[in-house]
Amino acid sequence: MPIDSAATPSPTVSISAKQARNLALVGQGFAANPDWDVTKRQILKTIRATNMLQVDSVNVLTRAHYMPIFSRLGVYDPKMLDEMVWGTARQRKLFEYWGHEASMIPVEDYPLYRWRMRDAERGMGTWGRIARVQREQPDLIDNILRHIDQEGAVAASSLETEGRSSEKWWGWSNTKTAMEYLFWSGQVMARKRRSSFEREYDLPHRIIGDAAHEPDRDRQDAMCDLICQGIAAMGVAAEIDLRKYFRLPTDETKACLARLVEEGRLVQADVEGWKQPGYLCPKVNPRSRAKPTCLMVPFDPVMWERDRVERIFGFNYRIEIYVPAEKRQYGYYVLPFMLNGEFVARVDLKSDRQAGLLRVQSAHLEDHVRAADVAGPLMENLQRLAVFLGLGGVEVMPANDFSKYIGSAPINLV
Repeated sequence: MPIDSAATPSPTVSISAKQARNLALVGQGFAANPDWDVTKRQILKTIRATNMLQVDSVNVLTRAHYMPIFSRLGVYDPKMLDEMVWGTARQRKLFEYWGHEASMIPVEDYPLYRWRMRDAERGMGTWGRIARVQREQPDLIDNILRHIDQEGAVAASSLETEGRSSEKWWGWSNTKTAMEYLFWSGQVMARKRRSSFEREYDLPHRIIGDAAHEPDRDRQDAMCDLICQGIAAMGVAAEIDLRKYFRLPTDETKACLARLVEEGRLVQADVEGWKQPGYLCPKVNPRSRAKPTCLMVPFDPVMWERDRVERIFGFNYRIEIYVPAEKRQYGYYVLPFMLNGEFVARVDLKSDRQAGLLRVQSAHLEDHVRAADVAGPLMENLQRLAVFLGLGGVEVMPANDFSKYIGSAPINLV
């Protein structure tokens, strides 16, 4: 039964650790039947469920933003996502901005981030250093905006001259810094990404149309709405989870939570094993179930905050991209594998595009599961991933006993 919050303005409920795990997955948009005729409508619905897709430049497997859709819906055409974020004004359903990190965000959420753009414009908080370019070189800012207005979309590198590129600004050229300031302050937006993953910038109204002219929301109202969307995506969350999901200021997050509980839009919960209180939607059904089986990239919304992953799933995960090779425990680009809602293994993957193979550099089984239960489903998912990436097959390197085991597992693909 849904939780009834009518009796008292701020009820406290009790949530078991198992319920917390289920709720953490329920709102994430996992499909019951992956691979079944994935459409743009389904893709957008899935992104709305998670609020955004994180963008990252690592391409050893594929760009990070493509994978959460695959994890939830199965094999789909990545060109559909490209059109939704880089296509024509009619096709464009997403815009790029600072959400969790650099993220692709539904256009309808644009007003909820205007306060962050205003902070960047004024040089508040983390934006102080980059905003110096506006104060110290206003003519450069004006010239760039004039150029874009008259000539259209442009990348920072295309604007740099030999003279400008020789003058450094915290390790960047003046033009690059100015472009970053204009982007984070919302005065320009990313029209597309080049093959080098460099942004091309244009004016907001040319990218998101009338949405660019919507009036600013009240700052706290916007943050409260983001927090409610975050609760829907996370199921149950502590204050630190919500704050980190959207990179919100600490004091304002706490003020918003107090207001939302008082208004009855959120319920405070005692969660088994948590030292801090949790929050959830008053209409959520704590008996809801989600048991996905999928591979997840380190930049999947489920994986964003490692402390939360460990607190909810009992799964200790650290990305080792920046760890020296000889000190890595599991590998360079390691994807956790979830089976029926539980993390059971992790695999170090690489797309060998020249050979046309998905290479499993190594595979590691978690302590609480049997290899016989995991090997078959894992290989099926690896084969499905190879199809999604346009690769001809999977090659498992015999790095350890579990790698050898999964390499010989039978595959039953429909």
